[in-house]
Amino acid sequence: MRENNRKIFARLKETLFITGFLILFFNVSAQDSIPVINDMEASGGLYQFVKTRFIEGSPLFMSAIALTMILGLAFCLERIIYLNLAEINTKKFLSEIETHLQKKDIAGAQAFARTTRGPVASICYQAVSRMGENIEVIDKSITSFGSVQAGLLEKNLSWITLFITIAPALGFLGTVVGMIQAFDDIEQFGDISPAIIAGGMKVALITTVGGLIVSIVLQLFYNYILAKIESIVNRMEDDAIKILDLIVKYK
Repeated sequence: MRENNRKIFARLKETLFITGFLILFFNVSAQDSIPVINDMEASGGLYQFVKTRFIEGSPLFMSAIALTMILGLAFCLERIIYLNLAEINTKKFLSEIETHLQKKDIAGAQAFARTTRGPVASICYQAVSRMGENIEVIDKSITSFGSVQAGLLEKNLSWITLFITIAPALGFLGTVVGMIQAFDDIEQFGDISPAIIAGGMKVALITTVGGLIVSIVLQLFYNYILAKIESIVNRMEDDAIKILDLIVKYK
């Protein structure tokens, strides 16, 4: 239990650190005017550099991209915490269940499974609760409830994929708006000099970069979550077979 808690807090600390850094990355509470930055060090560091680029990239689009990132990270954080809490020492758990079954203590096995967190414990509780029925019925119950638990593990993943898709789309939308702004400036001044179109082009490029960065960061978290779910589901299927074997053995 202590080892699992340490793992959970370690993951939580890492995620909070990354979340705080990325929120800082898109912080726009700045001074009234900021000079254009050509060198990050000359501008006063990463914070000042990012803040300036944020404003130069149009606060409207960059704020939307930042909001997408914050919401996406919130869902990622929720899934990471949930998945870490879903992991238990299944070997020790099944050993305790077997001890109860050896003593014909069905009520004790049910109580122990009910008070243990995680999908394996939930599946075990459903199986032990049906020990008076046929093995086929117990097997179907384990399979059905295992599917339910797998669905719970994958909850909110669709929201994360949505934000992964929206972030670059917002960046590209900012790109199109920046290009339109550049052509409006050309039409207004009747000139195609770099100084005239630089503003619109800057908005176009910065919003694109912002959207791609958010998408990449969320994609990394998403892949980590998928790998975690796959690992838990594989162990859950293996443990479900062991639970069924125990029931057949002591039924």
